[in-house]
Amino acid sequence: MKNKKSILTAVLAFASLCSYAQKPKYEGMEDVNKVVDLTLDSLEKASTARPVAGSSRKGNNPVLFLVGNSTMRTGTLGNGSNGQWGWGYYAHNYFDENKITVENQALGGTSSRTFYRKLWPAVKQGIRPGDWVIIELGHNDNGPFDEGRARASIKGISATDSLNVTIKETGEKETVYSYGEYMRRFVRETRALGAHPILMSLTPRNAYQEGVGRKVVRVNETFGLWAKQVAEEMGCPFVDLNEISAKKYDEMSEWKFNYHFYLDHIHTSAFGAQLNARSAAEGIMSCNDLEIQSLKAMMINTELPTTGVKREKGKPVVFITGDSTVKNEDKDEDGMWGWGAVASDIFDTRKITIQNSAQAGRSCRSYLREGRWDKVYNDLQPGDFVLIQFGHNDAGKELDYGKARNEITGTADSSHVYRVRTDSEVRNEVVYTFGWYLRKMIDDVRQKGATPILVSLTPRNEWDIRPAFTRGQTTKQPAIVFIERRNDSFGEWYREVVEQTGVDFVDLHNISADAFDKLGRDATQEYYKKDHTHTSKKGAKLNAQSIAKGLKDIKSPLAKYLKK
Repeated sequence: MKNKKSILTAVLAFASLCSYAQKPKYEGMEDVNKVVDLTLDSLEKASTARPVAGSSRKGNNPVLFLVGNSTMRTGTLGNGSNGQWGWGYYAHNYFDENKITVENQALGGTSSRTFYRKLWPAVKQGIRPGDWVIIELGHNDNGPFDEGRARASIKGISATDSLNVTIKETGEKETVYSYGEYMRRFVRETRALGAHPILMSLTPRNAYQEGVGRKVVRVNETFGLWAKQVAEEMGCPFVDLNEISAKKYDEMSEWKFNYHFYLDHIHTSAFGAQLNARSAAEGIMSCNDLEIQSLKAMMINTELPTTGVKREKGKPVVFITGDSTVKNEDKDEDGMWGWGAVASDIFDTRKITIQNSAQAGRSCRSYLREGRWDKVYNDLQPGDFVLIQFGHNDAGKELDYGKARNEITGTADSSHVYRVRTDSEVRNEVVYTFGWYLRKMIDDVRQKGATPILVSLTPRNEWDIRPAFTRGQTTKQPAIVFIERRNDSFGEWYREVVEQTGVDFVDLHNISADAFDKLGRDATQEYYKKDHTHTSKKGAKLNAQSIAKGLKDIKSPLAKYLKK
């Protein structure tokens, strides 16, 4: 009997040992982001900042819920207070709010595992039949399973792999599943509520693949692949957001790619967030899944905004950008005219098309912020030209109030986050230097294979008078009167940008100023009828001729399109 007990004990011990030996050992995925992100320590605060699930619903209209992490919603408030923005902030721009509302339920620092456990139950309470849920998670599914942020999921899409853990800091017990299994649960539970799930791959991070030049790192062997596999398995729409955005980044200069992120290499600036939001919308529109067709019918703004220029075969376009000194009322001859309105005086329209896209009252910053530059950028084709002239509205103290159009002075590659307060809104905005905005425009034009030409601002009708007498002189000297120049501010910054970028430069400011000096102060009054900044039609024509002279002087390729 004693021997039988010993044998039984030995058998059980061996079986236990075999079971232990066969139990898989899981390792958390490497934290490739290397970014200190939010943790769920702020969950209570976050729950008061994020909308109550379903609270945006209008009548019986559906709601589009966004489930994700800080790449979808940065910071507890998600308002860009640190210069970082998630693409969920801009997602509503692509949906008709009279048909569907968009709710950003994402929270920074969450993984598929932590969102599913701690935030998903509350989101589900607001979901109704006919709603939509976009799930984009994975950036944080790394690190340890049972300590610290304890948010790692098991690699892959296994439906059977699991790991029982005890969180070291709290003693909380939890069963951890694979990334794919969490995705399945989101899909299953969304459908159980009568709603429609959409899986998306991760947003790209600011990193290039090693040894292949300027090609952005993809996740098509990990999270992108796993999300796609689960979508195929579950018959769920899938949008490869990672690939759509990465292709756009591949076409950018390294400098441009970098400023689509802010402070680190994972969280996007407003530029990057807007790019990802458009990529998500484009991905939905191009998806052929039958389930997604009804959502497409509720989408807007999916076509790229353009200037509406009418192209003629074989003719390039010269785009003119700037402020009221370029485009104004352009009606009464003694009223206010921009030189762009008389550009046909100098350009041969049989050979080139003129598109005057300037707008009164704009600075580089406000022209960009309002989407006016994007329209020019989207229209550009190889062989086109862009004249870039700003400055009159770029100086001043209204960085964070009033028209909020001024920039930081100078040309440094620097920025600052401002809390902007205007009559119509309060918002956070990253403001760069005057020179930074010019470099952005120059870089954008070159990316499209077009030619940028920097143009200095028009002179104002303000005159300096040197005294008739100088110390030590006994005879009266004639007073010297000359028009004001800004060569120690904007003139200096223009030249610094020219040196930094090698861009063609037409010094309209000094060419026109030289012409006015020759005319004299009294005669110049005919060229400024309303005020000291805006020219009459006569003044606009003089500035246009200065443009022509400048193009010839620098031997610009645009000069061959001038009238003989």
